[in-house]
Amino acid sequence: MSDLYPLKFNPILKEKIWGGQNLKTSLNKKIPINKKIGESWEISGIDDNISVVENGFLAENELDEMIEVYMGDLVGDKVYDKFGTNFPLLIKFIDANEVLSIQVHPDDDLAKQRNGLNGKTEMWYIVDAQKDAELISGFNHKIDRNHYLNHLKNNELPQILNHEKVKAGDVFYIPAGRVHAIGAGIVLAEIQQTSDITYRIFDWNRKDDNGNLRELHTDEAIDAIDFKVEDNYKTEYKSIKDQFSKILSNKYFETNILDFENPVEKDYNQLDSFVIYMCLDGKFEIEYYDAEKIIVEKGETVLIPAVIEHLVLNPVVQSKLLEVYIPEQTNESKSKK
Repeated sequence: MSDLYPLKFNPILKEKIWGGQNLKTSLNKKIPINKKIGESWEISGIDDNISVVENGFLAENELDEMIEVYMGDLVGDKVYDKFGTNFPLLIKFIDANEVLSIQVHPDDDLAKQRNGLNGKTEMWYIVDAQKDAELISGFNHKIDRNHYLNHLKNNELPQILNHEKVKAGDVFYIPAGRVHAIGAGIVLAEIQQTSDITYRIFDWNRKDDNGNLRELHTDEAIDAIDFKVEDNYKTEYKSIKDQFSKILSNKYFETNILDFENPVEKDYNQLDSFVIYMCLDGKFEIEYYDAEKIIVEKGETVLIPAVIEHLVLNPVVQSKLLEVYIPEQTNESKSKK
């Protein structure tokens, strides 16, 4: 039996011009009063933002150091072979108290060419949304580069973008290259590649506390944008009570949802990956190694080491969680639309 156990990490809170206090009310985060907290980085391998273990005898150890020591036992043998000590996902909760900038992320090829880093493909699960809250994902009709540049120059970019009304439970897949923005009044869970490269295209002519416009990256963005138009930008899925239900899968991550009020057993012996649980609602107990137990509450995120192959999830009250892991790289599946 390994000495590894389900790991919780100290959230890394990020002040943002568009942030607020909603992570406290929606997800029980300890937010400093009067701070505009826009993001809680739950699990991060980003340089200068490495997650630190919060619980158990491994508390105060950094994630990359843990991977160096435990290797495949922690992240899975195939994951370790591919990524080494670099944790491949960045897991966040986001509070868009005000609208975010319109932006785009580069794909792997462009990011490696420019920065020697990964691209950024991500997904959003809407945890909470005010009435009539909306986000932007993609274009609303077929356009070309010149059409786009003309609208940008004339301060009319939002007119050619696809605006979506949202509610709790909605999911949006944001592959690298898709222009997007989170609207005001939305709290969401974000799962993404380990990358912090963002090209800000348009920021609603917003000024910071010093009266300055924020930096834009319009020249960098133009080569990153995918102008393809989708029939439906929202990811459709079906959640079945007391069962892990698939939301989407791509080559970077697979995400499932579990809405449960009865104990659920889970066997991971064929997976060869770490597993992440993000508790969206309720409170549940993870039983592992037959007798060991840990409680996970609303707003908490926990990393299940790959060496833990079997566990039981016991809801204290009706609970809901996202399950995230690295799928088999040899069998890449497309995201469900």
